[in-house]
Amino acid sequence: MVPLAVQPSPGTLAQYVGTFLAGWLLFSFTAHAAATYVLGEVPWKRAFLVGLAPAIVTIALVRYSPLVIVAVGLTADLVAVHAVYRVKYRTALLVVVMHYVVSLALVLLAANLLALLGTAPG
Repeated sequence: MVPLAVQPSPGTLAQYVGTFLAGWLLFSFTAHAAATYVLGEVPWKRAFLVGLAPAIVTIALVRYSPLVIVAVGLTADLVAVHAVYRVKYRTALLVVVMHYVVSLALVLLAANLLALLGTAPG
């Protein structure tokens, strides 16, 4: 039977920090792309603040169900976008939906590329 929650192997502090930093950069990049699409030209610095929310949630809740991680992550993202970009919740929700779509697209692209490269002849 496949467990619903991810059961990560214990990692070193450097591995956790590296995973957090990689997630933060990914979420910051995708937050900037989403905010630029919805709001127009926006500063990069704000995207780095928004990217912290889903990166922290992902690391903190890794032992929980992916549904819990996504729900809490989207809520944290909504609050972060609302506070950082100083927009109404309705506009922040549009940015968050785009942020989720762009993040999902990049993660799926990377996963598929890695899977494809894993099947290449040695």
